[in-house]
Amino acid sequence: MEIFAGLIVGLVLGAFLAVVMFSLRAGGPARLLEALQLAARMHRDPALAERIHRALESPEPVSPSGVSPIALRMLALLQENARLVDFLLEDISAATDAQIGQAVREIHRQAQQVLKEHVVLEPILSAQEGETVTVEAGYDPSAIRVIGHVAGAPPYRGQVEHPGWRAREVKLPDVPQGADPRVVQPAVVHIPEPKA
Repeated sequence: MEIFAGLIVGLVLGAFLAVVMFSLRAGGPARLLEALQLAARMHRDPALAERIHRALESPEPVSPSGVSPIALRMLALLQENARLVDFLLEDISAATDAQIGQAVREIHRQAQQVLKEHVVLEPILSAQEGETVTVEAGYDPSAIRVIGHVAGAPPYRGQVEHPGWRAREVKLPDVPQGADPRVVQPAVVHIPEPKA
C-alpha cells in the first residue's frame, strides 16, 4: 500500500512540476503565479470553474496561423466581382497599353463598387496632399507615419504625402459554415452534358 501511495504522490508531483516548467517556459514566474491564482479562484467559485471548463471543451474557432479572415474575405470579394487576383497574377508584358487600359478601367469600376459596398472609409487627416500640417506629441504612429528628416520629439511640421484611410465600418458577408476561410476563389470545374 505504501508503494501505491508513493506512486500516486510521485505522479501528482511530476504533473505539478511539468505544469511549473511549462508555465515558466511559456510566460515566466508571473504566468505561473496567474495560473495558481486562477486555480485557487476556480476552487472557491464553482460557476467560474464551470465557465472555464466549457470554454476549454469548445474553444472558439481559430483562424489558420497568420491568416486574417477579414483581409481574405475582402480579397475574395474583389476576385469574385472584379477578378482582381486574376489580373494581378496574369503576365501582361505582351499586352498593349490600350489592352491594359481597357482591362484596368473595368477592374477599377468593379473593384470600386465592391469597396464602397463593403467598407466605409474616412481620411485620417483632413488636409489634402501637399498641404502643411503639424503632427502633435502623442500622435498614433499606426495612423500617421512621419518620414524624412525626423529629428527630436514632436510636434513635427511637414507636408502631407497622403492623408491616409481608416475603415469606419466593415460590412463583409460571413464565410459559409464549414468553408475554408483561406479560399479566395474556389476552383471551377465544368462538367459537359453527356453526348447523346
